Amino acid sequence: MLHIVLYEPLIPQNTGNIMRTCVGISAKLHLIEPLGFSLEDKYLKRSHLDYFDNLNFEVHKDFNEFLSKNKGPFFFLTRYGKHVYTEVNFKEYRDKDVYLIFGKETTGVDRHLLKENLDKTFRIPTTDKVRSLNLSNTVALVAYEYLRQLDFPGLSKEEPETLKGKHFLEEYE
Repeated sequence: MLHIVLYEPLIPQNTGNIMRTCVGISAKLHLIEPLGFSLEDKYLKRSHLDYFDNLNFEVHKDFNEFLSKNKGPFFFLTRYGKHVYTEVNFKEYRDKDVYLIFGKETTGVDRHLLKENLDKTFRIPTTDKVRSLNLSNTVALVAYEYLRQLDFPGLSKEEPETLKGKHFLEEYE
């Protein structure tokens, strides 16, 4: 199973968008406190729309509590990463729970934690004109790379019949 871990997220709209992504890819979301918003926040609700009831998530009071309940493997996204996110061979972890850890929007993941896990840090290539990309975009990009490498397990490659169906455009008038 894929796990998305948000280390002390600050912006409710980002977290709401990530919640929707997690529902869409059947990933479990872990929120590490402190959060920069309430889970009752109106902006959070607008971002995740009506998907909240299908969200598999857990809130942890701190990273130590998270570690006590989850064993990894852990991969940390950081602008200081030692690897490019596409270099990780997620197929090696096909039968394990994989945890993708993303930091808060302002400062990322705690630097001491990153230093202790240098071999599991990765980055998304960018120009030198930006420090980072938007958190919800970053989560989607890396999560879909994980899923692509495993041939999108459990995901529909066509429009599901429970929605518009795969022949929607052919039958559209």
